[in-house]
Amino acid sequence: MSALYIDADACPVKVEAERVATRHKWRMFVVSNGGLRPSQNPLVETVIVSEGADEADMWIAERCGPGDVVVTGDIPLAAKCIAAGARVLRHNGERFTEANIGQQLAMRDLMADLRAANPLGMAGGGKGFTKADRSRFLDALEREIRAAKLWTDD
Repeated sequence: MSALYIDADACPVKVEAERVATRHKWRMFVVSNGGLRPSQNPLVETVIVSEGADEADMWIAERCGPGDVVVTGDIPLAAKCIAAGARVLRHNGERFTEANIGQQLAMRDLMADLRAANPLGMAGGGKGFTKADRSRFLDALEREIRAAKLWTDD
């Protein structure tokens, strides 16, 4: 059975994802290192992994596969999930695909190198999360779940 996996640390769309998953009667796994209030929804399982870098990512990557949808902003995790056959979305609704994940990984590495080389130590924080991003996410998640359902004939 297909599932929705949420890389929940710093995820701004957990509530929206739960609403869409519930409408489709999909099981949803909210995975983090802790600090989240568990949902009372029987379709939603809160998974608390041990402390440590990438523990939540490893948990998701080991379990997702064809017919599943993963929500993450973590590009290396997205690459692993795509390789496993899952459909992957960013929190703003942008889709990670086999066609764009290589470029996304390269850009991530380039930006890390630029930040490390910054002699003034100025961080360039990303743009804020907007209502338009939230709306795009909802539309994209709906499309991905419908596409996954067609693919798996759930």
